[in-house]
Amino acid sequence: MQLDILGVGAHPDDIELGCGATIAKEVHFGKKVGILDLTRGELGTRGTPEIRLREAKNAGEVLGISLRAQLNLRDGFFINDQDSQLEVVKVLRKYRPKIVLCNAVRDRHIDHGKGAKLVSDACFLSGLRKIDTGQEVWRPKQVYHYIQWQDMIPDFVVDVSGFLETKINAILAYKSQFYDPNSKEPETPISSKNFVESVSHRARNLGRIIGVESGEGYVATRYPAVDRISDLI
Repeated sequence: MQLDILGVGAHPDDIELGCGATIAKEVHFGKKVGILDLTRGELGTRGTPEIRLREAKNAGEVLGISLRAQLNLRDGFFINDQDSQLEVVKVLRKYRPKIVLCNAVRDRHIDHGKGAKLVSDACFLSGLRKIDTGQEVWRPKQVYHYIQWQDMIPDFVVDVSGFLETKINAILAYKSQFYDPNSKEPETPISSKNFVESVSHRARNLGRIIGVESGEGYVATRYPAVDRISDLI
């Protein structure tokens, strides 16, 4: 199966938080989208890897994605080395996505910036013929970075009006991680009601800036291009 878009996150729930509405919209319009989690999120304060795996499956069903996979790199300790790069290259060559969406280039969690560089580097390496994985070479056409905890000025904003509710529902599929007034788990920076509300606030603010209901912002490491100026809204 060839994917149109592959979303990659260091942890289960990174994709839902960073670009869940974009993915829901692309699925709605018939694109094949997959998600790759680099780790199991085993260092998370709340929940367990097994619980998060079930939650990730449920979140993927909410978004309507075609597949979800995990590389089982070490949460908190994975590095951007040859072994890790080759594992990502194998996924890229297997599913041949045209677009890759990956972690923020810098962020509060150390895995996010590391994940961004690892995936970006792997996208380049995947196109080199002399790297032999027993697969045909493949290089995605575009690599974009979604925005996470740290506010950033996006290079472009996607209109996700009508898909914000799906994004929030996908986030809340991670019941162990986010706001639950009945939870006995320790409080974390993402477990408050305010955090979930902030996700909607950011999307609506980005939408306000571009003149639509809601938006998701992205950082690009090379200039985005459009075919015609009239394509811009």
